[in-house]
Amino acid sequence: MEDAKIVALYWARSDAAIAETAKKFGPYCRTIAYNVLENTQDSEECVNDTYMRAWNSMPDNRPSALAPYLGRITRNLALSRVIEKNRLKRGGGEVAVALDELDECTASSYSLEREVENRELAAAIDRFLAALPRTERAVFVSRYWFLASVGELSKKFGFSESKTTSMLHRTRVKLRNFLTKEGLV
Repeated sequence: MEDAKIVALYWARSDAAIAETAKKFGPYCRTIAYNVLENTQDSEECVNDTYMRAWNSMPDNRPSALAPYLGRITRNLALSRVIEKNRLKRGGGEVAVALDELDECTASSYSLEREVENRELAAAIDRFLAALPRTERAVFVSRYWFLASVGELSKKFGFSESKTTSMLHRTRVKLRNFLTKEGLV
């Protein structure tokens, strides 16, 4: 079923919206949740929470593409669950490692007055990613958005773990330099 038809079901408050969402986007959302939570049961609960969040948000929103909309909800819910349960201590687990790797590229302190700067940062990162070669961009996004492990990335892209780690490091250095030139770091 097309995204627009599924969104229309949400707007009509039809229970079929959840069933169609689960059929089309269930595996996608489960993958995102599992990459963050590393637990099948927690991932399933997170995906169910995603459907509920989508149900509650649709009257106010009409997303044109459901995959990124649901992916963002799933990722945010999963990250919130990790924080709430204090599962991962700083420096342990894939989520913490991936987020720590990105810390060196962005400012570590957050304040309310940085809200506008954060939007500029997001736009700059989008520009940076658009300029990367396709494979380098896919590896980077898979690691830092979908929080895939280096091992998973190596298998998926057919690289050694060493090459994957080096590629990620070089891309982070490029990102840091780009953000410095943009005046955002």
